[in-house]
Amino acid sequence: MKLRQMLPILACSFFITTTVGLAETFRVATYNVENYLDEPVEGRRPKTAESKAKIRESIISLKPDIIAFQEMGTTNAFLELRDALKKDGLDFPYWEHVNGHDPDIHVAILSKYPFAARHPHTNDNFLLNGKRFQVSRGFAEVEIRLKDKYSFTLITAHLKSRRPVPIADEGELREQEAILLREKIDACLEKNPNVNLVVLGDFNDVRDSKGTKAVLGRGKTRMIDTRPAERNGDNLPNTNPHYDPRNITWTHFYGKEDTYSRIDYILLSSGMAHEWVKEETYIATIPNWGLGSDHRPLVATFKAED
Repeated sequence: MKLRQMLPILACSFFITTTVGLAETFRVATYNVENYLDEPVEGRRPKTAESKAKIRESIISLKPDIIAFQEMGTTNAFLELRDALKKDGLDFPYWEHVNGHDPDIHVAILSKYPFAARHPHTNDNFLLNGKRFQVSRGFAEVEIRLKDKYSFTLITAHLKSRRPVPIADEGELREQEAILLREKIDACLEKNPNVNLVVLGDFNDVRDSKGTKAVLGRGKTRMIDTRPAERNGDNLPNTNPHYDPRNITWTHFYGKEDTYSRIDYILLSSGMAHEWVKEETYIATIPNWGLGSDHRPLVATFKAED
């Protein structure tokens, strides 16, 4: 066969291979959407149309297949966002919305793939200084099935904020919520040490804090921090080998302190880490991102094969 005759076949073969390759990967994102409310509540204002549009722009820039939310409002507000994203070309047929002790803001999940199981955690509580407290936002846990032979478990959380409260120390409250979240992780790992597990969300603290350390764990069951960063060309290691690279990883702007910090995470079990595509794991960077939320969304990419 002459080269001219072979070119269409080669082009077709390349297209099929590339398409199949893309079909074998999927993206998981997390985004604190800062009071995504459709009605005002005490101390919280509803989202403006402009803010909602910016949130959708941020999500669309990531093209996630599964996305977890924190600070989501009512089911009505959640489904309004889902419908708006569908009009923009992102269809998520499957969803989960978890009501915790906090009546106003919640955790939620949108997915292009079906849920094989749902395990909402809405009534977890703990004892601190002789008083009983409940986890404010609860934890959403789902098993997501991409195809017959591949599935993974996703847990999303929104731990206690850094704002002081009169009832107890905010750091101690957050640490206790983190300990309960770690118990969910350990339960999954005890059932199957090789489980595909993603734990993500707003932990409201830096990596060296007691709460974040509790979630990460230690030893053989320690979760792996994907540490998404801006895709701006930074690729050098830190001059100090004991520290992470100096690329830009902040996810939250705290106006009271005028500080930027990394408090949103995507963590993986060792089983899930085998499927992780590091070079396609990053933080969204779009103009005027702060119009949508005081957080930036982050995404990690995976191969759908054990």
